[in-house]
Amino acid sequence: MWKEILLQAFISIMPVFAFQLWANRFGLRKGPLFFGLSFGLSLVLCFVLAVRLPNGLDFNMHYFPYIVGSLYGGYPVLFILSAIFIVMRIPMLDDVWETLDFIAYLAIFVPLIMLSIRPFQLARRKDKTKIAFALYGCIIVFLFISLIFYLIHFDQQLLPMLLLSAGVMALVAAMILFSLHTIESVKENYQLQTQLKRMSANYRNEVYKLQQFIDETALGVVIVDSDGFITHLNEMVLKLAGRSPYGKSKLEYMGRPFRDLFNTKETLCFSRRLEHAMVGSSTSELVEIGEKKLLQNVFAIRDAQSSYILGAAVLIYDITEISWLRDEIGKMERLSLVGQMAASITHEIRNPMAVIRGFVQLMRERSPESQQEYFRIVMDELDRANAIINDFLSLAQNRIIAKESCSLHVIMNELMPLLWADANLRGQSIELDLADDIPMLEMNDKEIKQLILNLARNGMEAMGDKGVLHLRTVNLGNGLQLRVEDEGIGISKEKMDRLFEPFFTTKTRGTGLGLPLCLSIAERHNGRIEVQSEEGKGTAFIVTFMKNGGAVPLAAAVRRA
Repeated sequence: MWKEILLQAFISIMPVFAFQLWANRFGLRKGPLFFGLSFGLSLVLCFVLAVRLPNGLDFNMHYFPYIVGSLYGGYPVLFILSAIFIVMRIPMLDDVWETLDFIAYLAIFVPLIMLSIRPFQLARRKDKTKIAFALYGCIIVFLFISLIFYLIHFDQQLLPMLLLSAGVMALVAAMILFSLHTIESVKENYQLQTQLKRMSANYRNEVYKLQQFIDETALGVVIVDSDGFITHLNEMVLKLAGRSPYGKSKLEYMGRPFRDLFNTKETLCFSRRLEHAMVGSSTSELVEIGEKKLLQNVFAIRDAQSSYILGAAVLIYDITEISWLRDEIGKMERLSLVGQMAASITHEIRNPMAVIRGFVQLMRERSPESQQEYFRIVMDELDRANAIINDFLSLAQNRIIAKESCSLHVIMNELMPLLWADANLRGQSIELDLADDIPMLEMNDKEIKQLILNLARNGMEAMGDKGVLHLRTVNLGNGLQLRVEDEGIGISKEKMDRLFEPFFTTKTRGTGLGLPLCLSIAERHNGRIEVQSEEGKGTAFIVTFMKNGGAVPLAAAVRRA
């Protein structure tokens, strides 16, 4: 008899062992399906292997799969197990007493289990044990009361049957305790594994985001662990350290000591600072490598809880251009101050010069014919000085000009008679090539005429007594180009680099203000000037005007052809 009871116990508890395999394969979301199938089969086998005693009583372990399966499987599993219990138990009913006992059992414990499912599934581990044993205790009390009434009614031996029932119930209680512990351990392990996977995925995502940030930042970044091995770096630090484009890639430095990266004479300072940071110091220092000026910021990386040093990091920022711009701004501020003073002085000079010219003209009218040439020279030089002052003031004053929508072709056609007259006096010719259709632009016609006149006369002076000056326009869609091309001697590289510097000139009587003035006009019209030149073949000045709202290009650029 005990063999059959122990076999039932083994079959009843098999679903508990199988649950771990099921959780590893399918997870906990399909747990109700497992509990319904496994404990349903266990319940059927318990009835099949039930032990029938000579006095007509049946002993089986159906209480265990019925209680455990319903509590963990929920309401659907409870209904399934209740249906199996009813189907399997009805054929085993021998008399009215057993039938009444069966009906009372269903009427009491099915609602009781139903009321216990929700609290059980929401309870903590130790509270689940209390709920399960409270439910099982109610069933034990009911069964013992029912058994005592049955034995007394049919005049059976009371003590042996009670001892046998107590042994079976104790075995079931141990099985329930073991099953609760095992199932809860499996669930906790699965939740820990799920949490570990989620944390690992989050960690990988954070590492990826950190590396992506490091890769995209304009800073050179190196992060090392507590042993000095590189965990993160980007291509920028390789470039700043002189390791690219022909050195090793960043992947080849990952996991290697930082001294392998900073092992040149110029970069040993980074290694020393990182070594100091590994023991807790933080530094910020300006380093010069060749022509580069680098700002390095080295600091220790600490644990948020214990402040234990986990590694160190170095941030390297190339401030070469910023330093150059700062110096240039300083120079521009000083030049601006000098320019403002000079503009004020030259403005005041114009008044006495006008008085001098007036008196010279008066003296010319009253002087003999033999002295007229002298007075003409004096007045011409005064006019020339006044023109220089006007150009200087135009360049120095960053004034707001009035613009209106107009066509560059109209402005050029109005200026062409003057240019053709100039070209004829020099024995030169002008070739005009205008685009078929150009956009209307916001321009100041006086300034644009001055720009075209300056560039055209520069080209004529570069060609000497012969040559062809080419004036072309090109439609760019979002703007247009004006090309002024001569067939002169060209410009050397040394002079090209200084073309737009104020007061720099290649002419014997030039002021060096013409091209800077042209550049200033182009900038005020949202444009740029590009110069292409080849010695012995000629020079081309290309003025590009952009529509309003278009990208403003660089103001001036020079290029050797």
